[in-house]
Amino acid sequence: MVIRSVELETVCGVTSTLPVNDRPEVAFAGKSNVGKSSLINALMNRKSYARISATPGKTQTINFYNINSEFYLVDLPGYGYARVSEKERAQWGRMIERYLHSSKQLKAVFLLIDIRHAPGANDKMMYRWVVEQGFQPVIIATKLDKIKRSQIQKHVKMLREGLELVPGTAVIPFSSVTKQGRDEIWELIGTECFGKTGEEQDGE
Repeated sequence: MVIRSVELETVCGVTSTLPVNDRPEVAFAGKSNVGKSSLINALMNRKSYARISATPGKTQTINFYNINSEFYLVDLPGYGYARVSEKERAQWGRMIERYLHSSKQLKAVFLLIDIRHAPGANDKMMYRWVVEQGFQPVIIATKLDKIKRSQIQKHVKMLREGLELVPGTAVIPFSSVTKQGRDEIWELIGTECFGKTGEEQDGE
């Protein structure tokens, strides 16, 4: 995917009306500090377009990035941060659910899980939640550079078993440092949004 333009077009808070877009959308969900902002910046070839914070729970809005005026990359609020009040967590949960349930253009959901650790209760809940909304989420196993190459298959198996993934679910190990996995993610986005492979996207 050749990134020609990126625009943060819409930011939705808890009480905001969600936009009615006429282009495909792909959404990214994940626990606080799982590396979602780093992933989005890596995909967009931007160093700091999506704000990276040392403080978990910082993304409290749904952010719609218009990519090449062709589709939207949708950044959902991070979940599961303990220091956020129960009320705020519930509000974010309802906001995410409202988006997943109401978007007419949502083509794919990517769920980010830290490859180093077994999925937590919030990860399992989010996975089941997305499946119940009718999607088969693609799992992005982040922080790949933090483990040895020899450990990758063992940790991917740990994620598959921990989440009880539906057979055939894609798991893409990803590193925002080395960019490993980036091309596979774009490949899937191209297929889900346009029915095209990454090579066909690049050729346009």
